[in-house]
This record gives sequence, structure tokens and C-alpha cells, in this order.
Amino acid sequence: MMLSATDIHKGFDGLGVLKGISLSIDKGQVMALIGPSGSGKSTFLRCLNQLEKVDSGLITLDGETMCQTKEGVCTYADEKTLRAISLRMGMVFQSFNLFPHRSVLQNLIDAPIRVKKMPKAQAIEQAKALLNKVGLLNKADQYPYQLSGGQAQRVAIARALCMQPEIMCFDEPTSALDPELTQEVLAVMRDLAKEKMTMMVVTHEMSFARDVADHVVFMEGGHIIEEGPPAQLFHSQNQRTHQFVGA
Repeated sequence: MMLSATDIHKGFDGLGVLKGISLSIDKGQVMALIGPSGSGKSTFLRCLNQLEKVDSGLITLDGETMCQTKEGVCTYADEKTLRAISLRMGMVFQSFNLFPHRSVLQNLIDAPIRVKKMPKAQAIEQAKALLNKVGLLNKADQYPYQLSGGQAQRVAIARALCMQPEIMCFDEPTSALDPELTQEVLAVMRDLAKEKMTMMVVTHEMSFARDVADHVVFMEGGHIIEEGPPAQLFHSQNQRTHQFVGA
């Protein structure tokens, strides 16, 4: 078991968004989280990445506890432990989140140098290798405004990979892109899956969930309705699951 979340509850202003979510992902697994908008998928991913704090539940990474609830009180680990856990996880957002005033290369080398204290020459070498991997080495000196949406998202993926994470989380990475650009990004993600990168992907791309994921989780209303291998989910006997994937 690599990452485990047990009985996760999270609400905003008294409104429950996650209502007892329990999920675990193994090393090398690709998990797709699907479901209608507002079902809690993105919030769950943000909780795993410490961008939101859970109200209650237990989250562990390889046995290291991020947070746990005892006697009704949710307590997070110390800052050093949380930092170590966060460095093992990469996050790619739907809105790219690139620094607009920095070149593509600068976007990629900044965190490895500042956070991981990587020598600049090594950071540049790694960044160029990853830009080549996502097919954008020729864009190293350009700025985000000069990129298409698909190119910007591929740069965002390369930037996350520069921190050498063990788990990559994707929050609807293609939702802002048109179909042609979507395929550019999905191709990079498919390559990562072939390389056995552990991935959790919130997506509306049913073809990706069906063809690339090892495990699919269907969420609605803050609950897990059904989960299992793609073959099971996409031929589900559950009426609500069948209705959603069929649409």
C-alpha cells in the first residue's frame, strides 16, 4: 500500500463535500476518479496534497501518517513530516499555474534549486530532459503567454516531474483544452502510465479512464458509488454508474 486515505470527511461552511471517502493506491497504479461536477473528486485530491485540511480521517503514505483523528479531533503531523510527504507528491492543475514572468526553463528549474537545493547545472540538465520528454525542448526560452494551452499543460507536467515525485496527481488536466490539445496532454500521461508512474487522475475523459487506468472510482455527492477495474465500471450493473459512463 503506497497512499491510503480512510474515512475522509471535509466540509465547507457546514456543507459536507467528502462524506467518508476511503481509498488506497499502490505503487505503479493509475487511478482515475470520475463523476459529475461537485462530487468531491478535486477536493479529495487537494486534501491529499495538503492544499485543504480534512475535518476527520486518516491519511498515510508508506506508513508515514499525514493526519489522523482520535477522540473526534483531527491532528496533522509536524511540519517536517508534512514537508517530506508533500515532496513525494506532484500536482498538476487544470489552469497550468505557470509563472507568467519566467521562461519555460525558469519555471522548471526554480523549485528543484530552491526547495531541493539541486545545483543549477543539474537542474537545467534535468529540465531539458523532461522538456524533451514532453516534446517541448524547443520552447525552453519562451514564456507561458507564447504557448498554446496544450503546450502550457505539458510544461506544467514537466515542472511537476522536476521535483521527482513518487505520485503524480492530476486535477482535470484537460478540462480547459479543446479536443486536439487534449490529445497532446493525454499522450504524455499515457507515456507516464507505461513507465509505471503512480498516478491519481481526476478526469472527464472516459477513454483515458477506460484505456489507461488500472482502477476507476466513481464518485457522486461526496460518496464513492462504485470502484473497480475499468472493465467492471464500464459494464456496471449499478444503474447510476451505468447512466454516467453511458452518457
